[in-house]
Amino acid sequence: MRQVVLDTETTGLSPENGDRILEIGCVELVNRKLTGNNLHFYINPERDSHEEALKVHGISNEFLKDKPKFAQISNDLLAYLKESQVIIHNAPFDIGFLNKELDRLSLPNISQYVTGVIDTLSMAKEIYPGKRNSLDALCDRLEVDNSDRTLHGALLDAELLADVYINMTRGQDALLIEVDQTQTSSEKSKKVDLTKIDLPVIFANHDELQKHEEVMLQIDKSSQGNSVWRQLH
Repeated sequence: MRQVVLDTETTGLSPENGDRILEIGCVELVNRKLTGNNLHFYINPERDSHEEALKVHGISNEFLKDKPKFAQISNDLLAYLKESQVIIHNAPFDIGFLNKELDRLSLPNISQYVTGVIDTLSMAKEIYPGKRNSLDALCDRLEVDNSDRTLHGALLDAELLADVYINMTRGQDALLIEVDQTQTSSEKSKKVDLTKIDLPVIFANHDELQKHEEVMLQIDKSSQGNSVWRQLH
């Protein structure tokens, strides 16, 4: 499965009042693994940032003057996002800005290009009700290193969110065994006599047991203490 973790920086908070996207960062996951096939744009928003927004992202109007406009990067962005599942923190905010930019170009909204959107803020609120669930708070809670994050940056924030998402959903990994679908019924049901085979029993050592327990604790945390094996134990 291909997923894209996406973040934007903007000139302000309201696309309806004329605020624009000035930076887009995308990080690709395939089968929950980082591929390194990322996408990053600085964009000339054709307007100045509000003072409060400038304090958040620190990207000056002068720096953006010679950058491409959204219309110039739209084809590359949509081709990259095509048929992916998009992961965004506080998705309505970024989706609202993207749809407004697409509307200016008379293009369909983003839902026509992607297979779905996951909002990690909504997910975090369900997993950690009543707690702070900003990206920084989740990084601290899930032990994701965000020490390089002094200002907001779309690509850096997308990279951090990718780590946060993988940690939040660690307990959702499916334990599947691939089966050769070309086998016949008789081949699949063929029994093997193991009574004459001396199978060695290899026990986990102390370090392996400790690492196993650390993973179990992470899954416990993600499932809010509802791990079935704990209840059985």
